[in-house]
Amino acid sequence: MISGFIFRALEGKIIVAIAVLLGIAALVPALNLLTAPDSALHIPTYAMSLFGKYLCYALLALALDLVWGYCGILSLGHGAFFALGGYAMGMYLMRQIGPRGVYGNPVLPDFMVFLNYKELPWFWYGMDWFVVAIAMVLLVPGLLAFVFGWFAFRSRVNGVYLSIITQAMTYALMLAFFRNDMGFGGNNGLTDFKDILGFQVQADGTRAVLFALSAIVLALCLLISSAIVRSKFGKVLVGVRDAESRVRFLGFRVENIKLFTFVVSAMMAGIAGALFVPQVGIINPGEFAPANSIEIVVWTAVGGRGTLIGPIIGAVLVNAGKSFFTGAFPEFWLYALGSLFIFVTLFLPRGIVGTVQHGFKAREAMKAATDAEKGRADVGTVAQTVQAAE
Repeated sequence: MISGFIFRALEGKIIVAIAVLLGIAALVPALNLLTAPDSALHIPTYAMSLFGKYLCYALLALALDLVWGYCGILSLGHGAFFALGGYAMGMYLMRQIGPRGVYGNPVLPDFMVFLNYKELPWFWYGMDWFVVAIAMVLLVPGLLAFVFGWFAFRSRVNGVYLSIITQAMTYALMLAFFRNDMGFGGNNGLTDFKDILGFQVQADGTRAVLFALSAIVLALCLLISSAIVRSKFGKVLVGVRDAESRVRFLGFRVENIKLFTFVVSAMMAGIAGALFVPQVGIINPGEFAPANSIEIVVWTAVGGRGTLIGPIIGAVLVNAGKSFFTGAFPEFWLYALGSLFIFVTLFLPRGIVGTVQHGFKAREAMKAATDAEKGRADVGTVAQTVQAAE
């Protein structure tokens, strides 16, 4: 069964993409740890962590592509699932600080001592265990997506109305997490992390492992997403995107199909957030901002929605451009992002990868038509020769 799952997922471009990600997972940490700082091949730790952040964003864009590119659900709230996964990991990292905090309290994090908390809130119980934290990284975004999708999809909310509701959801969460009495650090969020699984978060070796893990998890999620969209379920998924009423008429439970895809996508976004937090060193309510979710849509559109690989490329390219522009021309970054989205919408509606794929398909179709025309001409020539001989 597992071998069949993997076989369905693998195709030429997916194999190449997974191989590249696994190669990066091995090569970049090696160049960081095993080469001298003055070597031309050395990759600084800050650059490795920065690219690790890009890989987390790429996983987030891949999660959105699964629901938008293949199911037709334009979610403007995926930043909420990303942030919830990040907060779950942040809670675990805060519990690892122990008495090494500013106030030296072995149980309460510093922000709780500052805000005069008397005891640890109940929803922090068990978050000092890594297994519980990982479970929450998956369950909290997944449960939110399940509850939200259960009501939205059964009410047949579609199109722009669904997009607005998802954006309202993440905005409401942002306002809630800004409150100090929520127990998540309020405006400052969670930061000042020390250890993860007993290893120093800031150590070069830990940074290298986190980077490699980000690339490996992205490759694994790409494999899972490819298996989903290339299966029979994936064919129905595309049918829901292109002609939902027809799929419903054929007897499929469209709401269940959407719900499953939405939950899987939300869990992938939560994993991206969990990998993001220890590499960046902070998680705050700003990650819930609706503008962040809109940026995810831009990454996916630039790379090419409905291609799986395209959103990964789009997320890396756009965020690399963001790093450059915010450093060299900080006042022009938003203008550059808006111009990029307008350009892609007008001139590259399929995105980078989608346009390239369409070009190859068009060339193959033209070649097939030319060969067929040539074949008919050859048959005509042979017939004329036989007729002349007679």
